Amino acid sequence: MTATAAPTLIGSVQRALRLLEAVGSHVAGAPAKQLAREAGLPLPTAYHLLRTLTHEGYLRREKGVFVFGEAALRLAVGGALQNRRSRIEDALVHWRDAIGVPVYFAVYREGEIELVAVADTPYAPAVDEWADFRETGHAHAIGQCLLSQLDEKARQDHLDRHPVQAITPYTVRDRRVLLERLGSTGRMQPLVERQEYALGTVCAAIPITAGSTAAAIAISLPLHQQERLLPAVEQLRSGIGSLLSSFAFSISI
Repeated sequence: MTATAAPTLIGSVQRALRLLEAVGSHVAGAPAKQLAREAGLPLPTAYHLLRTLTHEGYLRREKGVFVFGEAALRLAVGGALQNRRSRIEDALVHWRDAIGVPVYFAVYREGEIELVAVADTPYAPAVDEWADFRETGHAHAIGQCLLSQLDEKARQDHLDRHPVQAITPYTVRDRRVLLERLGSTGRMQPLVERQEYALGTVCAAIPITAGSTAAAIAISLPLHQQERLLPAVEQLRSGIGSLLSSFAFSISI
């Protein structure tokens, strides 16, 4: 049998990581001597690594102690975002399997529609994004649902940047008619569109608003199964409260 080769380890990287772990164990930071002792490093080695980590932005020295710098904080934020995305994806998969339809989650951020996650299967595929979701928000249920949660000024601004245009023969072509539809959408009322974005497809989206953030969870079905759309979205809507309360749907992502 062939022996498995031992991995090549970089000692300086290991030592730097031990120092970062030591810094992380002190809320108010710690001096070099204490960090060297806790990391099990000679003081000269610790000084050299601390200077390097500080230069690269992973640490910051304040009043004789070392604390995390902006680069380390960016890593922490990135990890938190990945965790939130994972929770969202897990929740979408749950509802995809429970209802048997593709499930989508989107937010409105910095003036644009952002599709965060989708859960589908080969037997229940998601709608093909054949036209950019960000530019065609007036045509699909997700976009209409997000726009319905904006104030009038923000809604007008979005449509100025992404004008109403025909995507299919069923797309609303009149901006005034679209605005009337968006303005009449009630709180937690599903927004349904039939073939306005993709021929042969019907979609429904539920608004989710937390503070100033607009979000939406949506489903889609082939046109020949449209009788399933409203019961499916109602089943999804009934579970939204439990999703939010369990933090499975943190929308600050």
